[in-house]
Amino acid sequence: MNCEVCQLKELEVEQFEIREVLRCILHTIVFHRALGLVRPKDIDLELFDITYVQCGDVEVEKKIDEKIEQFINWVEKHPNKKSQICLSFYQEKNKQASWFTNKIERFYWEQWYINLHVAQHLKIHSAKTHPQKILVDPEESELEERSIRRTTLEASLREVLFQVIKFVNEKKDHVPAIPSPDCGVVIFPYEITIPSSSDSAFGMDMIKRMLQTGHPTMLS
Repeated sequence: MNCEVCQLKELEVEQFEIREVLRCILHTIVFHRALGLVRPKDIDLELFDITYVQCGDVEVEKKIDEKIEQFINWVEKHPNKKSQICLSFYQEKNKQASWFTNKIERFYWEQWYINLHVAQHLKIHSAKTHPQKILVDPEESELEERSIRRTTLEASLREVLFQVIKFVNEKKDHVPAIPSPDCGVVIFPYEITIPSSSDSAFGMDMIKRMLQTGHPTMLS
């Protein structure tokens, strides 16, 4: 089974923006891979002029929020660093039984890589450093810079959401069939992987999955 892979555009965020950005992206992906009787729930972001849709499942919300909190804790220990969150959809199948085991194996059929650069906000240089800018109010200049950066991030986040929609509209053949399409909301089994305390451990985990699923088809 080949695994379709989507590498999403890298976003530069500050730490206080992580929660909203990840909720928006992760819920958008899960919503577009939910089948059956979905009850859409519109969510307005507080930091950006963007509305996204959740599939209205309490367990999904809980799982996503838990992973986001774990990622934020990781970021606090690894500041100003690029990182990757992986959302993987999979199927479970019984591996050929041996004398002593009846192993269930995961086959990953789709993976989404969310790329973030969590940057610390740079302070505006003081007038002492740049005497020619002595007439510029440092607070006003900083507010203007933050406004420009926020506008840029909002535009980039919109691009990521369009990238998600484009992917799910173009890539459908690899999505597994479901046994009972009229049983309400169907959320395919999925997992969210965040960087561990050891970057090498995260990388080895990704390589292991690629070996399990075969050579992936990339779409950026």
